[in-house]
Amino acid sequence: MTDVSQTGAGRESGLITEPLPNSIDPDHFTPRLLALLSNALVWRESHELRRRFGLGTNDWRVISSLGLRPGMAATDVAEFTSMNKAVVSKSVSVLTDRRLIELSDGPRGSRPMFLTRAGAEMHDLMMPVSLRGQEIVLSHLEPAQITQLNDLLLAMLKETRALMTLESEAGVASAARNDPA
Repeated sequence: MTDVSQTGAGRESGLITEPLPNSIDPDHFTPRLLALLSNALVWRESHELRRRFGLGTNDWRVISSLGLRPGMAATDVAEFTSMNKAVVSKSVSVLTDRRLIELSDGPRGSRPMFLTRAGAEMHDLMMPVSLRGQEIVLSHLEPAQITQLNDLLLAMLKETRALMTLESEAGVASAARNDPA
């Protein structure tokens, strides 16, 4: 492979061959570090859940949600977990086929979901795998720091969700102003 910075081709073609002076330092950019940590934890969890139980993190999130709030519909689970509805739907199909959850008939066509006895047992088997991720994150912190970290993360999530709502509303308003109809 030819190094364009040595050949002069980069200067002639307008290619940028040196790092920009105002680039973000990836080792000190907190959103990137949080994303990398989250990705590593999810990968570890999903790999272990698949190896042990033939289910992944998305399936665990549905099971865990129903363990906490029995009777939620798929839409409720998607909102509660911040998962895409199609991903939740796929997990619901897998979990229903494995008889770990059961769908009931609810008001106005809703489909409340409940763990079966086997689903509750699976919940209890899967939970330690998920909790191990928390142990990894919290192992370097004192109890007061854990409380502070969780409080900060919850505040940031709340602020981010509010900002997403405002940006979404602004986008809808902008689209409505630009719509000639």
